[in-house]
Amino acid sequence: MRPNKRIGLIVPAGNTTLEPDFYYFLSPYATIHATRIAGPVGVESEEGIDAFNEQVERAIQELSRAQVDVIVYGFTTGSFYREMNYCQALIRNIQSIAGIPVVTPSTAIIKALHDINAKRIFITTPYTKWNNEVLLKFLLGTEFDVIGLQGDDRLPKQAILKPMWNQEPEEIITSILALSIPTVDALICPCTAWRTLEVLGQLEEQMQTNIITANQAAIWETINLLGYEVSIKNIKKLHNPS
Repeated sequence: MRPNKRIGLIVPAGNTTLEPDFYYFLSPYATIHATRIAGPVGVESEEGIDAFNEQVERAIQELSRAQVDVIVYGFTTGSFYREMNYCQALIRNIQSIAGIPVVTPSTAIIKALHDINAKRIFITTPYTKWNNEVLLKFLLGTEFDVIGLQGDDRLPKQAILKPMWNQEPEEIITSILALSIPTVDALICPCTAWRTLEVLGQLEEQMQTNIITANQAAIWETINLLGYEVSIKNIKKLHNPS
């Protein structure tokens, strides 16, 4: 029999990673139902993400027709680009419309860092300059000690032709292992389109540090909201619950 619980995903139109990750880990516990939002094509900007978020109410109404039990807003930058107060307001707005719990990648990452008692963090992203600047501003508003950030150094118009968030898992391993990262409690890998969850175990083993990815954190918070008590470090066991 299929599970009784239902998860609703709000997915950026070009993101082909969020849904497979949720299916892989959570299909034994819930059915997954997604709707997509197509933001402006090209380099991300504040105005473009504003336009994306203007479509969130429509997405909520569509997912509500499926009677989902939790909604996951799956656009990482869209949850941190206007700092924490905006992110919390976005969550409250979705909750007020849907009447159910809401997960965002940004707040899930913060909760996951608390779960492992992290203090010192380093951030590696597939983002270019603007996304990294607003992400850093968001995280500097938290209690964590941000030791450094490394993203895509290319110009945005160049990077968008072959975005880092479209890297194959082997490319992700190579690029992250090439970084010079000081001793920290956790390495953060945001972006729900980046396939970092697939190589999480390999990276943690080689780097000997905790790694928190956007999809890992969102999956972890979601499964706990569905009534299962799971540590962020144990979500890999969800795929094979027996």
